[in-house]
Amino acid sequence: MSDRSEHSISRRTALSGLIGGAGALAFRSDGQDSDGQGQNVERPEDTTRVPGEPARPIGQRSPFETPHRIVSTSPGGVSRSPLQDFRGIITPSDLHYERHHAGIPAIDPSRYSLLIHGMVERPTVFTLDDLKRFPSVSRVHFLECSGNGSPGLRGAPPANRTPQEIDGLVSTSEWTGVPLATLFNEVGVRANASWFLAEGMDAGAMGRSIPLEKGWDDALIAYGQNGEAIRPEQGYPARLLVPGYEGSANVKWIRRMELSDQPFMTRNETSKYTDPLKGERTRMFSLVMDAKSLITYPSFPVRLNERGWHGITGVAWSGRGRIARVEISVDRGETWRDALLQEPILSKCFTRFQLMWQWQGETTVLMSRATDETGYVQPTAAALREARGVGTRYHYNHIRAWTVSQDGTVEFGVRV
Repeated sequence: MSDRSEHSISRRTALSGLIGGAGALAFRSDGQDSDGQGQNVERPEDTTRVPGEPARPIGQRSPFETPHRIVSTSPGGVSRSPLQDFRGIITPSDLHYERHHAGIPAIDPSRYSLLIHGMVERPTVFTLDDLKRFPSVSRVHFLECSGNGSPGLRGAPPANRTPQEIDGLVSTSEWTGVPLATLFNEVGVRANASWFLAEGMDAGAMGRSIPLEKGWDDALIAYGQNGEAIRPEQGYPARLLVPGYEGSANVKWIRRMELSDQPFMTRNETSKYTDPLKGERTRMFSLVMDAKSLITYPSFPVRLNERGWHGITGVAWSGRGRIARVEISVDRGETWRDALLQEPILSKCFTRFQLMWQWQGETTVLMSRATDETGYVQPTAAALREARGVGTRYHYNHIRAWTVSQDGTVEFGVRV
C-alpha cells in the first residue's frame, strides 16, 4: 500500500503540474527552455497583425485558390467546370460550365419579353418586371450537356484526363424564378395541348420541343442564379429551366413559347440530339439525363505519396430524382462497398459521396456506381454500347475508372 502511495499522483496534482508547466513556458521571454539551458525556441512570425487590403466592391478569391474553366475553341463556345476543385454541391456562378451554339448575346433587360402563345386562351407577352411580380421559388438543380463524358466509350481514352476534362460539362446552381405552371395558368392552356416549343433569342435561335407535363411539373422561367441575376452566358436575363433534362432543352435567353398537340421537330432535335440505334431505329427526345457518378479524388494528376488511409470522394447525380446509393470498388469492379452520401440529398442535384480506403501500395482500379431513387443503376461502358450502339453521341453515363499505380500515380481509365 505504501509503495502504491509513493508512486501514485492524484488527478488534481497532475493537472496542476501541467498548468504550472504550461504557464512557465508561456511567460518565458528569454528564448530559453524551462531548465534554463539556453535552448532557443524560434517563434513563428505573426502575419495576422499586418494590415491587409481594404474592402472591395466585389469580393475575390484568395490568390492561393486558382480554379478556372477550360475553354474550348469550338464554334459557339464551350467551357468546362473544374469538378476536382469543388467541396460542396453548388458550383460558383463564374465556374459554371458553358455551351453555346452562336455565342453570348447582350440583352438589355428593359427590352426583354417572353411571348406565350399557340394552344392557349390568352396569348400573352411578359416583360422581365412582369415575371418578377409573380411569386418566386428557389431550387437547387444540376445542368448537364448531353454530350458530357464521351471519353472512354469508344476505344481506350487518354490517361492524362482530369475530372474537368472528362465530365466538366455539368454544374449545379440555386435557380430562382417563376414556376412555368404559374404562367400556364395565367394564359389558360387548352385541354388538347401536349407539347410546347421553347425558343431562345440568341443568333442560333435554339429551339426545343418539351412535353407539356414537364412544364406543369417543375419547370421554371429562371432569372436568378446563386443569389444574383443569371450570368449572361447562362441566359441573362431569363432562361427556361427543366430540371433533369439535357442541357440544350434548358433554352437560354428564352423569348417565345408556343403550345401545340405535337412536337415541333426543330433542327436541334432531328439533325442533333438524336441517336441512331441498332436495327435502323432512332432514339429521339431522350431528354432525361441518366444516373451518373464520378470520383474526383483521387484522380489525375494526383499522386498518392504514402500508403495508408485515403478518402475517396466524388459527386453523383440523376435527372430522374434523388441519388439513393453510390457504391465504390477498389479492385476493378470485383467487389463493391457502399459510400457515405453527404447531406443534403436533393432531387435532380449533385450528391457528394465519400469512402475511406486503405491503400497498401498495389496497382488497382477505382470505380463508382450510382443508383437513383427509381432503381436505375449506372451501367458499364460495355452495357451502354450494347444498349445504344457505337453511333451514340449523347448521354454517356457509363461507369468511370481510375488506375492507381504502385508509385501512387493516378490515371484515367483501366490501365492494368
